[in-house]
Amino acid sequence: MSTKPSLLLSRLSPGAWAALLWCAATLSSIRAQFGIPGMPQGVRLLGAGDWPLLAVAVLMALTGCRLLSTRPLSALALLAAGSLGAALAVDSVGLAFLHHLALDIALGVIVANRPRRTWALAFVLTVAALPGHALLRSLLDLPLRFPHRAESTWTFWETYTLLSVIAFLAGLSVRRTREYARELTARAAAQAVTAERLRIAREMHDSVAHSIGIIALQAGAAARVIDTRPDAAREAMTAVELAGRETLAGLRRMLVALRQPEPADGRGRAPEPAAAPLRPAEGLADVDRLAATTTGAGVRVDVRWHGERRPLPPDIDLSAFRIIQESVTNVVRHAATGSCRVSVGYGAEELAIEITDSGRGDGGTPGTGFGLVGMRERVALLKGEFSAAPDPSGGFRVAVRLPVPAGAGR
Repeated sequence: MSTKPSLLLSRLSPGAWAALLWCAATLSSIRAQFGIPGMPQGVRLLGAGDWPLLAVAVLMALTGCRLLSTRPLSALALLAAGSLGAALAVDSVGLAFLHHLALDIALGVIVANRPRRTWALAFVLTVAALPGHALLRSLLDLPLRFPHRAESTWTFWETYTLLSVIAFLAGLSVRRTREYARELTARAAAQAVTAERLRIAREMHDSVAHSIGIIALQAGAAARVIDTRPDAAREAMTAVELAGRETLAGLRRMLVALRQPEPADGRGRAPEPAAAPLRPAEGLADVDRLAATTTGAGVRVDVRWHGERRPLPPDIDLSAFRIIQESVTNVVRHAATGSCRVSVGYGAEELAIEITDSGRGDGGTPGTGFGLVGMRERVALLKGEFSAAPDPSGGFRVAVRLPVPAGAGR
């Protein structure tokens, strides 16, 4: 069973729906003009002076439908004026049902998308369309009821008012649903940021523990050989100094940003921290291994190194690897391509990372995760620069610049 018609209908904008309904009502009101058999008898045909009025009414209504997405209040006014003009042109004692339904669509759009101060004006304008038509016919000395018909200017006014109330409530429901979805998205993004910070904190714990272990080993070695091999002891203490400086520098960059408590569970208590894995911290030295694993999985990763490769502070080294890892994972999951390129450039004062692919260029399907949020958070904690966007030449591009402290790794 084909779904193309239903997809086409779902893609129509509110303005297009209003235009279709309004034009259908107008054609129905002048159907007797075409001499079709079976049409109502006794209906007045349009005179020479009625056609220009009907043309102006159609132009106003279609203009209002076109403006519905950008200036809905003006669009509602144009639709109301066009409906009144069409009713006068065909000498109808009431507004057509579909004409009023087009006004209700405009009312729903205003309630769903515009500030609250415009709601009352839009509702009054919609409900007052039928009484306004009656007042206009009275001022023009036109009858409010035809002798051969039961309908009058006020017929179905209660029904039209009820339709306006339903349109108002529908617009309000759409507005609240959209606000709730935005709130959920913001909350999920905030939770992703918190989770990423906790992950960074635990990884920093591993790095500090590793550095402290190195310091303890070097200090112990220096103590054992300080009398017999002073040169070896001096080298060991130099290694202790370098490890201590790098660890303190990393902690100094991270502590302020990571001073946030663990999220509480449902009983108001913070959960127990997960045990840190007993393994060496990952870094840029593992990028080649990551590329080989990903290539074996079916997506070729071309790694290019620029500049002189050198040791980096543990927090920068680990964050750079995590960013590359997450970007490559996004390529595998979402890019629908068979290859990507990773470029790592060592500068004098910064580390530049770029991951590009030739895939779909959307960076992943919305709602599938918050990898970009986590990468952005890591870079922000390190005072770096982050960008992720479709590449003008095709595919998606993630670019990161991380400042490297002077003398790091020397």
